[in-house]
Amino acid sequence: MGYIEKTLISDEKIVAKFKLHWFSYTSNVLFFWLIIPLWWFIKQLYIEYGLTNKKVIIKTGVIGRATDEIKLNKIETVEVRQGIMGRILGYGNVLVTGTGTSYIVFTDVAKPLQVKKAIDAQLD
Repeated sequence: MGYIEKTLISDEKIVAKFKLHWFSYTSNVLFFWLIIPLWWFIKQLYIEYGLTNKKVIIKTGVIGRATDEIKLNKIETVEVRQGIMGRILGYGNVLVTGTGTSYIVFTDVAKPLQVKKAIDAQLD
């Protein structure tokens, strides 16, 4: 059971969970050789992106933990950002902007347009 499941309140349910694209794991190996990519790979295994019927959640951290959450009623925009490799391989960043200066970025998420559609569907 992951962080998102553990933090649900009584009437809250998970609508979707999103995964990092496989290229995100391998790109680190292309640029460095052994130790650093291994640490980055382990860190990426502990990233959780989620969408419930009430909020958008990101959890990162192997030993320590950092979480970001934005309630759905506070979301102003949902944007997709993809480079050339992201378009070809099907990954990208999804930027969720909340009221004020709050924002969440799903980095290197697989199928970013589907992630955006899932969030937009919950906003209606």
